[in-house]
Amino acid sequence: MKTIYFLRHAKSDWSVECDDFDRKLNKRGENNALFMAERLAKYKVKPDIIISSPAKRALSTVKIIADRLKLPKKAVVTDINLYLTPPKTYLEVIRQIDNSHKIVFMTGHNPTITEICESLSGTHIGNIPTCGIFCMEFDTETFGTISANEGKKIFFDFPKKHNY
Repeated sequence: MKTIYFLRHAKSDWSVECDDFDRKLNKRGENNALFMAERLAKYKVKPDIIISSPAKRALSTVKIIADRLKLPKKAVVTDINLYLTPPKTYLEVIRQIDNSHKIVFMTGHNPTITEICESLSGTHIGNIPTCGIFCMEFDTETFGTISANEGKKIFFDFPKKHNY
């Protein structure tokens, strides 16, 4: 069994003009990331690895979560293939994950994060909001065999669901 938590980065700061890649989180984004990290900690979620887009807003989201879950620094890796790429690229990244991992976080951007979750789960989501988490399980021992419509939705959570 493999479990993947797909996480969209938290709310970013549009008040400062900068390159998209370098956009940081705004205060609400920081608070939402901490809120979701607390929820994950409450349910004792502990990924083996977090694979993140290297964009500043994604890495900032991941750092908040990894710190709260007390993950070692080596548990966080970046992959440029998660920055503004199509869903098929996300699937290629998934299929290359080392099979020694059982629980994986993937952190990226919309619309791709929503599209890959819809494709893998076979469910209509519409939109994963900022700092939203969509979790699925796959009845397989190898990430390399994961395909469309094979993921079983475990939960879909996001800050606004809790009026946060």
